[in-house]
Amino acid sequence: MNATIAPAVLPAVDHERPHRWRLYASYLLAITLVLALAIYGLDYYTLDAAQRPLSAKHAALKPSGAIGLKLGIFGLLLFGAIFLYPLRKRWKWLARQGSSKHWLDFHVLMGLTAPFIIAFHSSFKFHGLAGIGFWIMTAVALSGVIGRYVYAQIPRRMSSAEVSMSELEQQHSVLAQRLAAQRVLPTADLRSLLRLPSAALVARMPLLVAVGYMIVLDLLRPFRVARLRRHAIRLAEKLTTFGGLLRTRHLELELAIDAARDQASLSKRILFLSRAQRVFHLWHVIHRPFSYSFAVLALTHITVVTMMGYVWW
Repeated sequence: MNATIAPAVLPAVDHERPHRWRLYASYLLAITLVLALAIYGLDYYTLDAAQRPLSAKHAALKPSGAIGLKLGIFGLLLFGAIFLYPLRKRWKWLARQGSSKHWLDFHVLMGLTAPFIIAFHSSFKFHGLAGIGFWIMTAVALSGVIGRYVYAQIPRRMSSAEVSMSELEQQHSVLAQRLAAQRVLPTADLRSLLRLPSAALVARMPLLVAVGYMIVLDLLRPFRVARLRRHAIRLAEKLTTFGGLLRTRHLELELAIDAARDQASLSKRILFLSRAQRVFHLWHVIHRPFSYSFAVLALTHITVVTMMGYVWW
């Protein structure tokens, strides 16, 4: 296999790399905090309610304790920061700070972290008004993950909310030309990667089934790409790349695979575009009321426990 490339082809500058590193670091910090709390408090949280006051960690980990109260304050700060994203759409100064995609990424991160922090703050006692608020917050977080995924399926551009179908088709045509020009990947193998359901079948799918189908296609794509690699590399390289899951040193092969992967992803987005737009609209109808309901319950909870003297500053 000829693994050379013309000197004129230069790698594109990855402007998103700094943001990705900040996001990865933030996720790592959040996961580390949750794991540290779980490890430290495991022997306390697994006790029943009658035994917890006898634990040496009760004074620290109970909701009004030294650690429990700080976790509640931290959860409140996360909760406030989560609402900066919708506020950004109405506050012009805030809208000029960074990109909407970057804000959304951290909005999702805080939305996923907050339920864990609040769970540790409550010492995993979900009852009464606070319990209702917690489960609503959990539903908001899960719906937020789905919303973030669907949002990524609707192509965006800098100057407007949605890219037109004609522009998608133009991108599709450019990628098709790149694939036609490559001589590394066999056509039969490409068909496997690009295989999609018919437009008529997608149009008949219920919205939730369409979302599930999109997720399955995205989960299967790395394994289909690995199969492309395995057909183009030797046995030793199959072992070092874990069956083709990792990139090889053959630049021409990887450029062809990148083009094929982009084509498969874009073809899926074009096929499911109308369904994704409908799901995203429906998601807004559901996600916002739940978010505002949680806000009311959280503020009510804070007011009640403060007035009853369970919190001191």
